[in-house]
Amino acid sequence: MQKPQNLNPIESPSVKALKPTIFWRISENIPASLNWVLMVLSIVIPLCLWWVFALILNSRFLPTPPQVLQAGFKLWENGYLVEDAIASITRVTIGFFLGALLAIPLGISMGSFASIRALTEPLIGILRYMPAPAFIPLFVLYLGIDEAPKIMLIFIGTLFFNTLMIMDAVKFVPRDLIETSYTLGGNRQQVFTQVIIPAVIPNIIDALRINMAAAWNLVVVAELIAAEVGLGKRIVIAQKFLRTDEIFACLIVLGLIGFAIDLSFRLLLKTTCKWAVD
Repeated sequence: MQKPQNLNPIESPSVKALKPTIFWRISENIPASLNWVLMVLSIVIPLCLWWVFALILNSRFLPTPPQVLQAGFKLWENGYLVEDAIASITRVTIGFFLGALLAIPLGISMGSFASIRALTEPLIGILRYMPAPAFIPLFVLYLGIDEAPKIMLIFIGTLFFNTLMIMDAVKFVPRDLIETSYTLGGNRQQVFTQVIIPAVIPNIIDALRINMAAAWNLVVVAELIAAEVGLGKRIVIAQKFLRTDEIFACLIVLGLIGFAIDLSFRLLLKTTCKWAVD
């Protein structure tokens, strides 16, 4: 009597393997040509949909892309766009990097030493759930209506998130790496400065890149409330006179500047931490 053959589950006819595909690759890169096509489509398709809906609806409420482009050029010619963009970028840069100067050493210390984490994490855990814009009345009361409250809003709104993300990055440094460093004769200071800090630099840059978006949102909130210049202030002025084309123009400028900042962080990560970039 012939024994039944033991079929491998992969070779079994009842198990059908997925066909190879370029588009639906899991955790694999796609060809550069396809990557560029998809990136272009991600811009072209929403732009076409916007144009179609703008032609159907009232242009006063939804201007067409050419109308927005014309409004942007008008703001540029009048000098408003450059002045407002510089004001907003300056506020974000100062507030965000002042916060980073505190968040980086604090986050590394909290991730490295359980004693510091126990001392500071409960307070930071409470403060990070307090919406930063809710502090605006206090900042205006204590610091006036000049640049200080706007910068302080960005500082307080990004400090805690940067700190906790950096702390988590340090906590996930492989324990084997630290123990091996001690085994090879390293002391506590050497492990801290030559093992932990270099290991988390890519994560620090990535955390700053992610939380920069929050800083960019907060500066608009601050300018919507109290500012003489800034892209947020320009949006408020346009809203008063129902100039939706100028509102859209300012929003696009905000997005483009934010995208440029994001690319700069990616470039920094690529040039300084080549071992952490695919």
